[in-house]
Amino acid sequence: MKKIEEFIKKNKITPKDCEYHTMRTVANKKGEYKGSVRVLVLKGSDTAMVEYRCPECGHEGYAEKPWKRPFAFKCERCSFLIRVPRLRSEIKKK
Repeated sequence: MKKIEEFIKKNKITPKDCEYHTMRTVANKKGEYKGSVRVLVLKGSDTAMVEYRCPECGHEGYAEKPWKRPFAFKCERCSFLIRVPRLRSEIKKK
């Protein structure tokens, strides 16, 4: 899971170049946090670069998906729906 990191270093991306950038842990169906996701959206782009480790099957993958909120995508291997909730919503739950 280093594709986005390499892209950032190669293109010298700074926080002001990003519309959205996050790294989160992701829960599986049982509520166990076993997966992770990293999402990067550059300013002026409508495409999200997504790196993830599926919490259900452990598959590591990379995808480019259209950017819209709320953001969700499916694992390439097991089709588990991975959601990236708003940070404010996550804080309220805890």
